Amino acid sequence: MKYDSITDVIGDTPLVRIAPEIHGLRHIDLYAKLEMLNPFGSVKDRAAWNMVQPLIATEGDGDGKVTRTVVELSSGNTAKALAVIAGMHGLPFKSVTNRMKVPEIKDLLLLLGAEIEELPGQAECLDPTNTEDPLTKIHQMLSADTGAYVHTDQYYNPLNIEAHRTGTGPEIVKDLGGRAPDWFVAAVGTAGSSTGTARALRGHDPNVGVIGLVAHKSDFIPGIRNIDEVHEVGLFDPATYDTIESVTADEAIDGMITLVRRCGMLAGPTGGAAYFGAVRHLRAIDETLTDEEERRTAVFIVCDRVESYMSYVRQRRPELLRQPARRNSVATLTDAEIAAATAIDAGEARRWIADARPLVVDLRGSFAFDALHIPGSVNIVDEIFAELLHGGLPFGRNQPVLLACPVGEQSVRYAALLHRMGHTDVRSLAGGIIAWRDAGAPLVRD
Repeated sequence: MKYDSITDVIGDTPLVRIAPEIHGLRHIDLYAKLEMLNPFGSVKDRAAWNMVQPLIATEGDGDGKVTRTVVELSSGNTAKALAVIAGMHGLPFKSVTNRMKVPEIKDLLLLLGAEIEELPGQAECLDPTNTEDPLTKIHQMLSADTGAYVHTDQYYNPLNIEAHRTGTGPEIVKDLGGRAPDWFVAAVGTAGSSTGTARALRGHDPNVGVIGLVAHKSDFIPGIRNIDEVHEVGLFDPATYDTIESVTADEAIDGMITLVRRCGMLAGPTGGAAYFGAVRHLRAIDETLTDEEERRTAVFIVCDRVESYMSYVRQRRPELLRQPARRNSVATLTDAEIAAATAIDAGEARRWIADARPLVVDLRGSFAFDALHIPGSVNIVDEIFAELLHGGLPFGRNQPVLLACPVGEQSVRYAALLHRMGHTDVRSLAGGIIAWRDAGAPLVRD
């Protein structure tokens, strides 16, 4: 096939059937929509092109003259696609992000010529009351100088949804012979692909079941929000989904390994999460169906490729790369260990600080710590704290320690790990610095 531009290649991705002997479903045909085969490598190519296309005519003159900078809150595939497209049209691109968690993506963005402004130490969950929140930061930039920036705004821009309502959804119907699937299973990030595709499928058949997948609480899966974070996304509407279920990082990697090793699909962890969640949800339904009934169909999206996530796999499942497991890692904790960790609210923490004078360790980044922190606390960024723990206990076993992070999810895991390592008195601040602030407890700025 011949094309005039690489952007003409976006869309019309294959729909591939997963062999029943792999997923084990007897009465349901499971299909993967291979969005990883878009030209820039992910499902985000559709939204990026749909959002930035209207800007091309007004922001570039074809002679490389730079006008405004395209800016987006993204540390992943949306940033990558926008960086490519902006560069093609002589426009600069800037990613504003709370944290670049996947180093391969950061290196690629720099190679593409993107500017990256990191706001380290911010919670993954967007906090609209925090003036240093990445999304707030972008709107501040635009308000201060509308002549310098144009914001594609993937978390609120309806063109994100439209890219999938007019593209991904109709393509699925076409490839299924003019029928919508019985179920559509979607990982939820910005909610653009799940919402747009669901609207198209239900426009064809209102009875399509839509299953939304989010990351398990406290888990990080690239491209997926967890259940707390997803409610902060402007495009997210709970009514889109018949059910919302969570997937752990380990389950996402397990699903990814199945797709990579048994299906020949070089899928990343988001696709792995979608596959794992789809099979888990459909298995119970499959058991109620009989051979006499018409076969059902289900579709999930493989969002991107595995090559960008080798460091993610190495950190969480080193044995898959034939490397020894790292000592003293939060990734090895069980749910029971985390549940057993001691977490105290702001009021109890204030009394304990006054009585026992524990060492208060703030796990946020230096940017957030310098802005406001608990009086007398010390700052050890969570990534550095993790490295310290790999080497053994960083404090005396009997030293009272209070751990704090933005919302209390990461600190309780480290508290559980320290307890396993033999620390006798470690506690986590329930609700984190945000709960401490909301309780009216003192915060200082150095």
